[in-house]
Amino acid sequence: MKAKETYLKGKSVFTISLIVIGITILTVYLSGINYNRTITSNLYLSLGVIGICLFIFMTYGLYKGIGLIDNFPKYKDFKSGDIISSSGELPDMPSVDIGEGIGGIFISILLWIAMSIFFIIVLIMIEAIFWFSLFVILTMLYWVFFRALRLVFSKSNETKGVLETSMIYSMGYTILFTGWIFGITYLVEILK
Repeated sequence: MKAKETYLKGKSVFTISLIVIGITILTVYLSGINYNRTITSNLYLSLGVIGICLFIFMTYGLYKGIGLIDNFPKYKDFKSGDIISSSGELPDMPSVDIGEGIGGIFISILLWIAMSIFFIIVLIMIEAIFWFSLFVILTMLYWVFFRALRLVFSKSNETKGVLETSMIYSMGYTILFTGWIFGITYLVEILK
């Protein structure tokens, strides 16, 4: 029995899109090394390639009538763990050789222990902030990306089997999704 509509999983589309964006940026950068292009030129080229890929993907999806299923994990019930206990073990401390009397040794050891504890706490806090920030950024990016593509593919019933309409919708959404980045880059370049 044939399915009525083809569905793509949102998580796999998001992962593949991140890989395509990374490879595009890396390719543009590596190809620009010999040509001494500016960062702005590399950004325009990267956005152009990403825009073309996005246009082709959306045109194909709209023409075939593809839908999108959200299979990204739900983080409503996410419970954070104990950051300090799950951050690893304390490193081995080196020995201290100070020959300025018993008072100097005692104070040096106390300061050394205090600074070690301080640096361990600072590193744990930086690690927690980094991973939390990365988690939030990827979740926001996925949500925006998924909602945007879901909006596009909601038109797939109207465009299924009609190439011209699929291309018109795809061109409009591609301009919306990438045009604002081109605009911001252009304005920054003008205002320099």
